[in-house]
Amino acid sequence: MSNSKLSQSISTDGADPKISEQVLDVEKDLLSMESYSTIGNNLVEDAKMSVRNVNVFYGDKQAIFDVHMDIKKNEVIAMIGPSGCGKSTFLRTLNRMNDTIDSCVVSGEVTMDGENLYDPKLDVVELRARVGMVFQKPNPFPKSIFENVAYGPRLHGLADSKVDLDELVENSLKKAGLWEEAKDRLHQPGTGLSGGQQQRLCIARAIAVEPEVILMDEPCSALDPIATARIEELIEELSQNFTIAIVTHSMQQAARVSHRTAYFHLGKLIEVNPTETVFTMPEHKLTEAYITGRFG
Repeated sequence: MSNSKLSQSISTDGADPKISEQVLDVEKDLLSMESYSTIGNNLVEDAKMSVRNVNVFYGDKQAIFDVHMDIKKNEVIAMIGPSGCGKSTFLRTLNRMNDTIDSCVVSGEVTMDGENLYDPKLDVVELRARVGMVFQKPNPFPKSIFENVAYGPRLHGLADSKVDLDELVENSLKKAGLWEEAKDRLHQPGTGLSGGQQQRLCIARAIAVEPEVILMDEPCSALDPIATARIEELIEELSQNFTIAIVTHSMQQAARVSHRTAYFHLGKLIEVNPTETVFTMPEHKLTEAYITGRFG
């Protein structure tokens, strides 16, 4: 089944009281478990990133419980689940964005190509260039379009001359699908672009530093349907060169853009499987209840 057809097949029928009771029972069992083994295809060969025994705490509150998962090279993996389930918190563990929160403590192991990303000697600034981030709300710098894209390469010494920098900016804007719209206004403020264009500018800024992985935290939630469609097309194009992990509240979007889908619930990774499997034959009752709209 194609991803477009798959996204149309997601049901949002009303809740059956008996099924709702079953879901509550499964939730109670999940809460009472000290450990939980994820169902499905959470470990893969040719992993770009690997996560083992990861727990995340905000002070005394535990947000993520013992997650084991691999992210395959050049795949798009979508992370879905109800609000507050931990999917965005988990995404931020992949490039140590949680380090910016004083009360946050992360335990376990996160590696990329076998390298421990939580090694105290690791340069976190360099890590965040290698594992880029695109946020929910477009956040261009208060600079020109050109300077938004050129900032990272300058910081990391990726361009030896103005000619090299000009070429890098142009290539990044082309990869982000923004060059034709921006080439005649490169020195105008990036904040003057539309919302969808600003988000593509942020993607261009992320890929300008030549990352290996791109993390996207609900990148289309603030965009209109046309801008969303353009970002989704871009995700498919970028996956040829980058590994992409995306958090989304839109199950239709997850069905359209991802190769595998991971379902989180109450801080636990419930199921990871090929996207078609998750949306047509989920293996866990909670996954089925969520994708059929019985809670969310």
